[in-house]
Amino acid sequence: MTSRRHLQKAPNMRLKKYESDAAQSYSFGVFPTLELLSHQPGSVREVLLSSAGERNKGVARLREACAAAHIPLNTDDKLIARIAPKENTYAVGVFQKYTTALRARANHVVLVNPSDMGNLGTILRTMLGFGFVDLALIRPAADIFDPRVVRSSMGALFQMRFAYFDSFAAYRASNRRQCYPFMTNGRQPLNEVRFEPPFALVFGSESSGLPDSFHDEGISVRIPHTETIDSLNLAVAMGIALYRAANPAIPPTA
Repeated sequence: MTSRRHLQKAPNMRLKKYESDAAQSYSFGVFPTLELLSHQPGSVREVLLSSAGERNKGVARLREACAAAHIPLNTDDKLIARIAPKENTYAVGVFQKYTTALRARANHVVLVNPSDMGNLGTILRTMLGFGFVDLALIRPAADIFDPRVVRSSMGALFQMRFAYFDSFAAYRASNRRQCYPFMTNGRQPLNEVRFEPPFALVFGSESSGLPDSFHDEGISVRIPHTETIDSLNLAVAMGIALYRAANPAIPPTA
């Protein structure tokens, strides 16, 4: 028993606040950690629990899941306080970063130089909600394993396929498909576009969008809105585009 307890506690001594170059990351919160255990159990190193969450129903489910998968589970308030960015974090999943690959015949979402962690997490959750699970990220880009992304995605990250590319040209070279760049001056309004699968919905950064050169990368699309704003938030625009692309039965207007 002493030996087993030592094996469970030893990894904790090495844990510290998340760094992008670290080999592991964290899921902060009960629900994201349940999603981690459900969809990426092989990457989980251990689960940490707070004593304050003992009566939480989700914590009971975490205990069951860890026992079933033989994943070390420890209650450690001091360690959680050291690595978690917020108080009242009842659970932390510690997991190894992993790689995935985009499916050749699936519809893709491409984000060119996204930088906002919260936006990226929201986009992941929205993609999953509309049945899109393949995401290409063009560098420089936000770190998809940053705990802020994990938390804002509510664990949707763990059901996604994703890959980083050094340029949009590198993405296109290995993923031949019709591209639909979304731009404020796109040549076709969204309600008139027919999406031909497999396709890629392409979006630029939160601050500058896509440059005009993307008009030549496919069929550029704009989301009509009033002139009282200059553009939509990236995650909002993504949600509108995904809904439209996921519902091809909606007839384009004449």
